[in-house]
Amino acid sequence: MRIESQVTSLSWIPSEAVKGYTKPAFTMGITHYDDPPPDVVGDLEALRAAGGFRFANRLTGWAEFDGDRLVSYGSGGGLIMGSTKVRLGPLGVTFAAFGLPDLRPEPEAGDGWVRFTQSAGGRTALPLPRRVSRPPYLRLQSPLVWTTLSLTLHADGRAELSLDGASPFPRHWVYGADDRLTLKAGVTDFARWAAQQGPEHTPWGREDSLVLVTAAETALEREMSSMIMRGGVRPRIRSLKEGEVLMRQGDPGSSLFLLLDGVVGIDVDGRPLPELGPGAILGERAVLEGGRRTATLTALTPVRVAEAPADLIAIEALFRLAEGHHREDLSEVR
Repeated sequence: MRIESQVTSLSWIPSEAVKGYTKPAFTMGITHYDDPPPDVVGDLEALRAAGGFRFANRLTGWAEFDGDRLVSYGSGGGLIMGSTKVRLGPLGVTFAAFGLPDLRPEPEAGDGWVRFTQSAGGRTALPLPRRVSRPPYLRLQSPLVWTTLSLTLHADGRAELSLDGASPFPRHWVYGADDRLTLKAGVTDFARWAAQQGPEHTPWGREDSLVLVTAAETALEREMSSMIMRGGVRPRIRSLKEGEVLMRQGDPGSSLFLLLDGVVGIDVDGRPLPELGPGAILGERAVLEGGRRTATLTALTPVRVAEAPADLIAIEALFRLAEGHHREDLSEVR
């Protein structure tokens, strides 16, 4: 029996993700944040040509099994690097990116399974002035970006994917064999990424960075996210430290929140529910159910949220969203 599958990560710069002295270049339009990639990848090369991501990592794998015995196997794919556009007045300049060699350790194998791993990444050619902690204390070279993906094929036809490591910046989305969005890196950390000294703490220096992975939000939430961020009314951007409460059960509330970055915990009547990551829309049930918050939401990591008035979203869409947000009635993570 022959099993084939793939996993793909797309990396991009979401709104409000850049901090410090580099941020004015984005707010002034010299360079730009990215629109979220599509729910379904489709033609990866066409998406790259349209500027749909900063870089992509695609890992493909196949295996032949005779019962549970692994007969043969192989993997492919690799890095697809995008580009960075910079605009000065009417002029625009595109900086190509520089890719590093793909890293593919020897596959792991056992009775009825084989596991492939691949690290891919590089750096943009656009100089990024940044402070570092050792001489000469200033670097003009941009830090490295990467993702480390794994793909496990089983003799019974199953294929499992995971995001095993990634650079702290930018945002990383992961797509399965059907090219649909399935996982996300939960946190971006621009400051830690910009302080990168060199390749020592990257896969090319024999050390990866752990990544907090969350499930993808619904297609409806992604549609609402665009309305909140680009709907004509600028949302209020709030930052919370780990442990701070975003909303408390029973408190009055009439606004919606879009979780831009980080992970929040949910508590209803003292019962913890599944955590939520970037892209989740929060607070709609208070709007629909009497103006009182129905859960306590606490930042489990540093968090950024966009707060917007509820009337930005059609009431019918809020009802559809709320139908899927009765998490206390669900027996498994949505």
